[in-house]
Amino acid sequence: MSAAVIAGLLVFGAVYLLMQREMLRVILGFVLLGHAGNVVLMAAGGSARRHEPFGAPEDLSTVADPLPQAFVLTAIVIAFSITIVMLVLAVTGRDDDDTEAKPEEVRS
Repeated sequence: MSAAVIAGLLVFGAVYLLMQREMLRVILGFVLLGHAGNVVLMAAGGSARRHEPFGAPEDLSTVADPLPQAFVLTAIVIAFSITIVMLVLAVTGRDDDDTEAKPEEVRS
């Protein structure tokens, strides 16, 4: 239940930031969206009701599935690299990229 609330709040924050016009806020929105996906993947793994994924437990039905944890680790690496690429594109962008809304000039 708490993972669903956390994922919902992260998605809400991500959508709010993605609706902004500044590039940095859009990038932060993508970061939050990636974190929400990671929380959903970890919640899908059911790690709260199981033990560690490695070791030698007596009952193998209590061992956690390591696959969702591997997915999250891969998603963290991919999200980090995409964030770096977006930040580089935001910094090296052209100066004629106009992100501010300007009123139309009055013609005389």
